[in-house]
Amino acid sequence: MDFEHLMQVMRRLALLAGDRIMQIYEGPDFDVRSKGDASPVTEADEAADAVISAGLRAAFPDVTLITEEQADSHALTATTFLIVDPLDGTKEFVQRRGDFTVNIAYVQDGVPLRGVVYAPAKGRLFYTQANGVAVEEAGPFDHDAVGAVTPLQVAVPDNAALMVVASKSHRDAATDAYIARYAVKDMTSAGSSLKFCLVATGEADLYPRLGRTMEWDTAAGDAVLRGAGGQVVRFDDHSALRYGKPGWENPFFIAFAPGIALKLADSAALQRAFTN
Repeated sequence: MDFEHLMQVMRRLALLAGDRIMQIYEGPDFDVRSKGDASPVTEADEAADAVISAGLRAAFPDVTLITEEQADSHALTATTFLIVDPLDGTKEFVQRRGDFTVNIAYVQDGVPLRGVVYAPAKGRLFYTQANGVAVEEAGPFDHDAVGAVTPLQVAVPDNAALMVVASKSHRDAATDAYIARYAVKDMTSAGSSLKFCLVATGEADLYPRLGRTMEWDTAAGDAVLRGAGGQVVRFDDHSALRYGKPGWENPFFIAFAPGIALKLADSAALQRAFTN
């Protein structure tokens, strides 16, 4: 793979999709429907998916493409693939909270090597460069010319005073039970894959996710975090989170800055949290 070309295409498509999303977001109204799994979908999801899918298929016709909004792609299997969530954080979009992102990633042999996360309502653009280093680009954004970029580096965590980020729409008692095992200085909440990016920038140290996610939800943010020196591991055994799993569903996971003394789950407390 020509990573220079890959990142040029992925960055441009993320920006184009973000433009289309914002046209709908800033309009007077938009339709919201429920998919088969009861999750919401809007015309913005579908419009962004059309932009990204057409661009990726034209640029990389021989690479498998997995995208949330195209159910026929979910039955595919591959070790090398592009994976897309054209609008991650649809609930935030519907509620006009701004914490939604465009996610595009390239996965090889189970590892998300490159990715772009664009939060158009917040004007934040994160991605891995061709060499794998994660950066945040300052706006305004030109589709074809890269602006000023700042390399990202995770913080050096203080295990006596950690910054934790958790889901805005999916916070639950089980997550709180796990977070309680750490010495937390402060907590923040964020929607979509922005949580990975907050760890990548050093704005947070720890992001535990004890809930259902799919690989298209996490791959781009995971790539950005890895490119900033962070890690994403399975919740159960702390092994690296892998991609290309049957059905594309993730286990629970923890995204974090190295140096954190990760805690094993208190199974009894978590069981109580899940059943209450």
